[in-house]
Amino acid sequence: CLLAELDPVYLLLWSIFTFNTVEIKVQPSVKVKNGARMSVVCRADISKSTDFQLKHNFTVFKNGKPVFTTISDREGAQYEIPVARSSDTGEYECTVEAGGKTKSSDSLHVWITGMTKPILTAEEKEVLEGEVVKLRCELPEEVPPLYFFFRKIKMNSTPKEKHVYEPYRNFSEVTFSVEEGDNILYFDCFGKRSVLLQFEIYMYSLAEPFIKPTLNAKPSGNITEGDRIHFECSTVVARMRDIEIILQKNKTILKSVQDEKILKYSAVATLEDSGEYLCKVEQGRASKTTKLNVVVSELFPKPILSASTSNLDENKELTLSCSISGFRKANFSILRKNSNGDISLKNSRNLTMRVNVNDTGSFICKAEVKGIVKESKPSHIFYYLCSWKPLRLICRSAMGTPPITFRFHKGNEVKTIVTNDTYATFLDENIRQNDKKGYKCDARNNHSSGMKTSNILNITVIGNASLGSIPYGEVEDGHETAFLCSVKEGSWPIHFRIFRKTDHEVLLFETSENADRIVWRKKAMSRQDTGTYYCMASNRANVDVKSHPITISGKLTFMISFILAVWQKGVIAASVLIPIAGAVTFASWWFLCKKKKGNEWSPSICLVTNVLQLNLHLFQEQRLVGLRLQEMTRYKLKN
Repeated sequence: CLLAELDPVYLLLWSIFTFNTVEIKVQPSVKVKNGARMSVVCRADISKSTDFQLKHNFTVFKNGKPVFTTISDREGAQYEIPVARSSDTGEYECTVEAGGKTKSSDSLHVWITGMTKPILTAEEKEVLEGEVVKLRCELPEEVPPLYFFFRKIKMNSTPKEKHVYEPYRNFSEVTFSVEEGDNILYFDCFGKRSVLLQFEIYMYSLAEPFIKPTLNAKPSGNITEGDRIHFECSTVVARMRDIEIILQKNKTILKSVQDEKILKYSAVATLEDSGEYLCKVEQGRASKTTKLNVVVSELFPKPILSASTSNLDENKELTLSCSISGFRKANFSILRKNSNGDISLKNSRNLTMRVNVNDTGSFICKAEVKGIVKESKPSHIFYYLCSWKPLRLICRSAMGTPPITFRFHKGNEVKTIVTNDTYATFLDENIRQNDKKGYKCDARNNHSSGMKTSNILNITVIGNASLGSIPYGEVEDGHETAFLCSVKEGSWPIHFRIFRKTDHEVLLFETSENADRIVWRKKAMSRQDTGTYYCMASNRANVDVKSHPITISGKLTFMISFILAVWQKGVIAASVLIPIAGAVTFASWWFLCKKKKGNEWSPSICLVTNVLQLNLHLFQEQRLVGLRLQEMTRYKLKN
């Protein structure tokens, strides 16, 4: 509750800021043609310790008098003059006030060239000798003070002139007498403005509120990464109240102290600490600065992460190695990049692992020496059948003054913002089929209020493939088999191909469909169709995904069919040959039996007859059993 009642100026004490510069510019230039449009632009360059909002009070002065004022959240303001006149000529200056601090720009002289055409009128068109002509010259669009010049022109005579200074009016009136011989007279007038300013010189005796600060760094030379560097900035002040000392590097505030004469700051030196340091002392509207250039030598270069391969199949071995050129004594660690924070895999120079789908992504390594930690460039590992392979997009601006700010969009969502010179890259590490959103980028710079947007780019992806069959595994001779090839996800159309692998790969079927699966039917399977089958799928992403193989077997079924075929041929042969042999035997028996004595049979011949009858009976029984076995086998195969 108490904070809500505080003045906003006091709340700013929790956040540090300082004015670097305040600049004033005139567009199109400092020399403007009369009647043209003119813009006075005022811009403040401010450094902040944190990202917080500031209210800026802009005031534009002309010849020391305020002509424009505005309040804005932005660090720039613009004073528009739609039609510039000669009265707009003068010295312009801009002052910016924010958070109790004020800074002014240097003055800028603006010159408006030319004036509007004057209007000349005469009270009488015809006059007599001895009378007077009253003239009026007016500049309706100009602002006093003005000088007016009148001329009386007569043929073959020197013109007579009169000039009048008008401090408060934009017109003037004069009279000319008509003399003897003035038959035809011409009159004209023109206006003039004096841009010279008169001033008086006063001499003041000024007392400095503080002297120019002194900035020192220790050690003063031969600084290497890992060394601790100490900065000290000091001044001598006449009055301690409201004094502030600020230490900056490249407009970044490192530290600030208030109501103290000395600022001390120390840090472990890194290569990025090389550059120009600035110590600034502020008190009210007065400020003084001192600069110091610091050079930090490199202790060791950035590590390099190398991978045994960048494209992997499932369960393949991947080796990552981290190294430093010409340097071996370091503490190494290998990590995988993650949006929620890098994941440490191993504190070692080398890492060997078997990868799967979840290992797709970017890997880095870090090296630490004397407290200095450096990170390698990321190494991107892609799982070959992975549907969410990282996608790298490049946005490029053919025209425009750097730096340029690029924004990448996925659908209506801004994914990342990059500031660079002419191009920027974006890595999308999670692409799915259900990502129906297109990609686009836009770009803008600090020299234009406009923004350019690219066309929408749609990306196609494809997922893992799989193959199945109905029936699965073992099939029956002469029966149909259906093969189903499908992908987990993928943008249409998808091109499907089914192969059989024996001694070489045979393409059996291919088609392109707006679907994620196809069915191919093999009408009649045979012994020659056994073997290993697999399918492949691809789309406009030009990435082939391959299914796991399946084996089609007909070994038991085809063997039984072979045995039945041989047995059937044997039964047919027996059914033809045995009756013929039986007929011959019966004829012989009948002939021999006719040679009996009286009505008696020969014992030996009757014995042969009984044996033949028994064999015929056994053959008929075997044939009946064979037919029954054949029917039973066919029934089992069918079910």
